[in-house]
Amino acid sequence: MSSLVTNNAAMTALQALNMTMQNMQTTQSRISTGLRINSASDNAAYWSIATTMRSDNSALSTVSDALKLGSSTVDVASTGINSAIDVSNQIKSKLVAAAQPGVDRTKIQSDITQLQKQLKSISDSAVFSGQNWLSVDSGATGFNASKDIVASFQHDSAGNVSVGTISVDTSSVKLFDTNTGGTGPAGLLDKLDTTTVGTYTDAGGTTTTSTAGTGQSVFNLDISGLTNSAGDLAKLNALTKQVDGAIAGMTTAASNLGSAKSRVTLQQSFVSSLMTSIDKGIGSLVDADMNSESTKLQALQVQQQLGVQALSIANQSSQAILSLFRGG
Repeated sequence: MSSLVTNNAAMTALQALNMTMQNMQTTQSRISTGLRINSASDNAAYWSIATTMRSDNSALSTVSDALKLGSSTVDVASTGINSAIDVSNQIKSKLVAAAQPGVDRTKIQSDITQLQKQLKSISDSAVFSGQNWLSVDSGATGFNASKDIVASFQHDSAGNVSVGTISVDTSSVKLFDTNTGGTGPAGLLDKLDTTTVGTYTDAGGTTTTSTAGTGQSVFNLDISGLTNSAGDLAKLNALTKQVDGAIAGMTTAASNLGSAKSRVTLQQSFVSSLMTSIDKGIGSLVDADMNSESTKLQALQVQQQLGVQALSIANQSSQAILSLFRGG
């Protein structure tokens, strides 16, 4: 039955064309954004998972930045200690040279004084992002020798979050400590020696032992007043032993910092790999298959063209009814 009021063929063609246009709009959106799921309406479950994972990945990016900051801080402290070891070796060499009878210890002390100033300069300059691990004040309010480096971010299925850290104990790293409370400064270079015992054996085989401890630190030791007496030479040996002990302490500190740096580096590598894995996981959930979408778009374009033609033909069928009312 043909009807002027209801054109069933045109309505069917229009419905098919509208469906094709909707599918084209979806496909074009996926191609332009690269996402199969771009909003919660596309797939609420996958969109929710992807949004949470993106948030966690953003937090891990901050963790990665914190690890870089911590690594740089450790590097600066290590560089300072290595430089301090080099300077201390020079002081040790000059103390050995001062043991030679007849040398001008006043001139040697002049060189040592400059080296001592350099030690202080190195320690005070080893600052990164406002942190100095070599020159501290352990008596300051809120001081904590344990330095934490943000290293991880965890988010469990129950929604609980936690931040993990790598702790670096700097108590054995400090070279200068301005805290004079208790027994006095406790840095490796400003600590007063009260335990070292020095000995000196002369050509005749007589051994002289210095009093327990030099009473000085590596930073303020002074040999300008020492003579060639057996007692003073024993004290000079004690000072040499004291500097050697400080070098050993700094070597241990540098080793500890090296271990901490290795762990930070490993964690940096892990966090980077973890972020990449999360990105892949998000992609597998929401990314569009561009090859598939491109092929689908071409098919939909053909369907669109055919739909337009079908609608045009269906509309023309109504015009045929007019021919029945034309005169002969």
